[in-house]
Amino acid sequence: MITYKEIDSSYFDQYDQIPMIVRVKSIYRLEKIECGLGGILFIESPVEEYIKDLGVYEKASQYADEFDITNWVFFMAFDNDIPIGAVTVASKTEGVQMLDGRDDMTVLWDIRIDDQYKQQGIGTKLFSMAVEWSRLNGFRQMKIECQNNNVPACKFYQKQGATLGKIDEYAYYNEAPVKDEVQLIWYVDL
Repeated sequence: MITYKEIDSSYFDQYDQIPMIVRVKSIYRLEKIECGLGGILFIESPVEEYIKDLGVYEKASQYADEFDITNWVFFMAFDNDIPIGAVTVASKTEGVQMLDGRDDMTVLWDIRIDDQYKQQGIGTKLFSMAVEWSRLNGFRQMKIECQNNNVPACKFYQKQGATLGKIDEYAYYNEAPVKDEVQLIWYVDL
């Protein structure tokens, strides 16, 4: 039986055990019309499959080392007692650049579902919990970061009603392993 609940830091070690794996089979290649002035097409292009482990970048157990997480919320999904999914929402936090200095916006900081449980509605439920928490706490918008090599996430956010608002081809330019990835910023109006 799948259950969901808001959690505190005592669950962070369990949270971190949930894999955050992206199986990259295609990317969104950007095709600029008239150097971008005529628009930008997203062309889904197959690539040789590889795995990107986003869990190496995101550890709930380390969030408080870098940020004041007082205004953050965490939800987890469990299959009986086994952690299978989680989501983090950040808000009103000094030093979180993704918040753009806004007090009326949240950031979907992290969402992860164990591979064995994907395509079962668990991500949709966790995403809905994050949106509902943001709405009930008076926020006007939620922001989400993704990359062009995470096509399943892009399709998921679109299906959840998010709108692509920013495209940054050079966001990761100084980070050698990911310098060719394109940052995509999605927004959900609450």
